Amino acid sequence: MAPVGPIGLIALRGSEDFTEKVNFYLNKRRSEYQQEQIVNTYPGFFREDYTIPVENARFSSGEGKAVVKNTVRGHDLYLISDIMNCSCTYKMFGTDNRMSPDDHYQDLKRVILACSGKSRRINVIMPFLYESRQHKRNARESLDCAFALEELYELGVANIITFDAHDERVANAIPLAGFESLPTTYQIIKEMYRQVPDLCFSNGKFMIISPDEGGIGRAMYYASILGVPLGTFYKRRDYTRVVDGKNPIVAHEFLGESVEGMDILIVDDMISSGDSMIDIAREMKERGARKVFCAVTFGLFTEGIDNFNKAYEEGIINKVFATNLIYRRPELLEAPWYADVNLCKFVALLIDAINHDASLSNLINPTEKIKNLLATKEKIGLNPEELKP
Repeated sequence: MAPVGPIGLIALRGSEDFTEKVNFYLNKRRSEYQQEQIVNTYPGFFREDYTIPVENARFSSGEGKAVVKNTVRGHDLYLISDIMNCSCTYKMFGTDNRMSPDDHYQDLKRVILACSGKSRRINVIMPFLYESRQHKRNARESLDCAFALEELYELGVANIITFDAHDERVANAIPLAGFESLPTTYQIIKEMYRQVPDLCFSNGKFMIISPDEGGIGRAMYYASILGVPLGTFYKRRDYTRVVDGKNPIVAHEFLGESVEGMDILIVDDMISSGDSMIDIAREMKERGARKVFCAVTFGLFTEGIDNFNKAYEEGIINKVFATNLIYRRPELLEAPWYADVNLCKFVALLIDAINHDASLSNLINPTEKIKNLLATKEKIGLNPEELKP
C-alpha cells in the first residue's frame, strides 16, 4: 500500500528528545523495509531524518507565533506534543514563566495554522490528552476536553492519537474524525518482567488492584489477561467541602478477597500527587501483601517524589512503572524505585502504519502479544532482546 505522503515529524516544545528517538526507530524500520524489498520506493519514503524543525517564538509580552523552518508541502505530518512538560519556560515582561498545558496547547494550534493548506494531512500525537480530566460536566462546569477535540478537528486535524485517555468517550465529540486512545498494558508487563526477574503472575500469588471505581475497566483487563483476582477501592469523600477544585477524600474502602502473602499491582492511568497510591499501598501492606508494585501510563508526581522515597524506604512500595510518553524530572529517573517504560519504538510503528493507512488493530489490541509474552516466560524463560515493541 502506498504511503499517504512523505512523513514529517514535528516536535513541539518539550517533545524534542522523544521525537528524536521516534525518528531513530522509524528510520531503522524503513531501512529494514528497503533491505527486504517489502515495499516499492516512493519519493521521501526513506530519509535519515524525518523531523521538520519549527520555532515557537515568544514576544516579551507573552504572545507567540509558530514558524516552520522547512517545507511541509505534500507531507503527512505528525505533530508530537507533550502538554505536561513543566520544564519549558519563556520570558514574559522580564520574568521566567513555566509553560502550562494551556501554553503547550496554544503552541500546537499555532503550528497547525502554520502548516494548514500546504501539508497532505495533519495528525496530532498527544500522549496526555489535553484537559482529559475535565471530560464530563457536573453542575455548571466547562467541557474543556470535548471542546479542544472539536477545535482540533475544525483546524483540519485528521487523526488524534493519545494514550490511556481518562475517559475514551470524549471521542464522541468528534465522531467524524480519527481518534485513538491506545493502551500501554503490554509494554508495562514486558518491563515488569525485565525489572523483576522472579515475578510470577499466577492465581494465589498475584492480585490486581484498582484504586477507584473509575479505573475498574483498566484493572479488569489486567486481571483477565493475567488470570489473577481483582480487588478495588472506592473513595469516600467529604461532599460538604471543596479543596483545590474537588471534594477531599476521607478514606479508601477496599472491596476484594484476602491479599495476604500476595504480590500486588495497583494500576491507574496516572499518578498526580501520588497520595492516594501510597495510602492504598500502605493498606495492602497492613493486610499482609508481600510486594506492592504500581503501574501507570503517566507519572506526573505534581508534589515531588519525597513521599515515594519515604514509602520505598519503609518498604511500602517496591517499584513504580510509568511510561516515557511525558516529561519525567531528572530526580524521578534516578529514583531506585522508578522504572521507565519506553514507548518510542511503539509510536514509530504506529506512525508507519498510519502513514500507509494500514489497520491498527494489532497495535491497538495488545491481547495476543501479552499472551505470547506470558507463554514465552512460562516455557523457555524471557529474552528481553527478542520481545516485540
